[in-house]
Amino acid sequence: MEQQKIDILSLLPEQLEAEIKAMGAPKFRAKQIFRQMHEKRVFDFTKMTELSKQFQCELNERFYINMPNIEKRLASDVDDTVKYLYRLSDGSCIETVRMVYRHGITACISTQVGCKMGCRFCASAPLGFVRNLTPAEMLGQIYGADAGFPEEERISGVVLMGIGEPLDNYDNVMQFLRLLSCKEGRNLSLRHVALSTCGVVPQIRRLAEEQLPLTLSVSLHAATDEKRDALMPVNRRYPLDELLEACGEYFRKTGRRVTFEYAVIAGENDTPEAAKELGKRLKPVFPNYRPHVNLIPVNPVAGTGFRAGRAAAFRKLLEQEGINATVRRTLGDDIKAACGQLRRDTIESN
Repeated sequence: MEQQKIDILSLLPEQLEAEIKAMGAPKFRAKQIFRQMHEKRVFDFTKMTELSKQFQCELNERFYINMPNIEKRLASDVDDTVKYLYRLSDGSCIETVRMVYRHGITACISTQVGCKMGCRFCASAPLGFVRNLTPAEMLGQIYGADAGFPEEERISGVVLMGIGEPLDNYDNVMQFLRLLSCKEGRNLSLRHVALSTCGVVPQIRRLAEEQLPLTLSVSLHAATDEKRDALMPVNRRYPLDELLEACGEYFRKTGRRVTFEYAVIAGENDTPEAAKELGKRLKPVFPNYRPHVNLIPVNPVAGTGFRAGRAAAFRKLLEQEGINATVRRTLGDDIKAACGQLRRDTIESN
């Protein structure tokens, strides 16, 4: 039944206004409904008390509110990290992590149910791809993770680094970003948003044309095509030279620096030779500034056999090669806050 209705939470104000006008209702009703959902966080038409019962019924016949439901909420005893397992309307599960930093509170959200990319170190890869998330299902992760916290502790930054490849769900992600930054809605500046991609080159070029002020973060994880082919199948389609050329183009068109993510894996990509090769690859792409690499000790995932490499030692090697590098702070170890682990455990236990 819901498949025949309109996903109202995915609509921008002007789109909602057009739908309300088509119902024969005045356009100020659209503003009321949008405010109820995005400011007051009311996700049930019958609880929108500004509206008549008759109009509530009419809305229910035409629309549905596609808000994810929290299935599990795990709070870390070590830090302030909170992990959410959401159940979607079709029964699928996704994950979101709420992380507290000195500069604010960041939500790491999912953009797909599963993933097609097949990265060997990823907990989601063995479970395959199910479907894309809608804009509402992405936004709903943030609204759910805000629930129960005072306004001053609401999420102030978003990273699209959870389950899925954001650029493989391009149109829905762009609509989500418009909703997220909409003045009538969440009104979060896209300067506080980072989008992570494993390297879908045509979509990186397409994103550059959008001229959005977000941060593009590219999952690199290796400095040679041979090693990256083995770790990340996407490299066989878009090899490193092509990927880094697109990154340089993105910087030239947007003026926004590109950062790189690098999962440090013992014996795989943490050697002095790997650091030298990474320096050779990255410095020519950005000749006017030192490239920045975020080092992430790889998370232990059953079946991969990978162990975390010495990220701090590898950082020093990169610094010697003229590459700025930081070791990402590990949060929520006690609640399996790494992407995909909770969903995988849930699916495998059923």
